[in-house]
Amino acid sequence: MGQIKAPIGATTKKTIVGRGNASKGRSCGRGHDGQNSRSGGGVRLGFEGGQNPLYRRVARRGFSNSKFKQEYAVVSLDVLSANFEDGDVVTLDALKDIGVVKGHDVQAKILSNGELSKKVIIDGLKVSASAIEKITAAGGEIR
Repeated sequence: MGQIKAPIGATTKKTIVGRGNASKGRSCGRGHDGQNSRSGGGVRLGFEGGQNPLYRRVARRGFSNSKFKQEYAVVSLDVLSANFEDGDVVTLDALKDIGVVKGHDVQAKILSNGELSKKVIIDGLKVSASAIEKITAAGGEIR
């Protein structure tokens, strides 16, 4: 492994510009005259030569509420059955402690996937209508 070398011509020395006529002297590969040949020359990003640029031609319309969107982590009844005992209170903090819900601004919603055989108390969480039926049928309650 230590004897492997790059083939001849694969690596070349960096071209040093502006150090005499023999090594890309005079204009240093930038052409003769013009805006791009000067130091600091060139145009900003999105500039189209005086034509109205695309970001100004395209209309900005409408309103997006995505900045204020509330995300909900889905919790199924199987998860409640596996992680909580009879009489336990299921809160958002309790779900975060067992690692079911992760994140700072995430809320939880309980859906009716699976079966629930324990009497648990749901406190301060969103619950789907079908999950409410299954929880109350198992003897639990929703606050």
